[in-house]
Amino acid sequence: MYVTRQTLFTHMSTRENTQAMADDLFEAVTSGKVKIHIDQTYPLEKIAQAHMDLEARKTTGCTIITL
Repeated sequence: MYVTRQTLFTHMSTRENTQAMADDLFEAVTSGKVKIHIDQTYPLEKIAQAHMDLEARKTTGCTIITL
C-alpha cells in the first residue's frame, strides 16, 4: 500500500512544455471558454488589509490586488 499525490512538475520538465501549457491556459481564458469569478479586489494601498483578511479567512475564491 502506498500514498501518492498529484503534481505538475513531471509535465513541466522543460521551459517549452511550461510555456505551451501557459499559452493553452491563457487562450482558454481570453476566448471565454473558462470564466474566472473574482470575489474581491483590493487596491495596492490596502495590501495590509488584504493580507489580514486572507489570514483571517474572511475571503473566498479569487482575490485580486489592483494598482
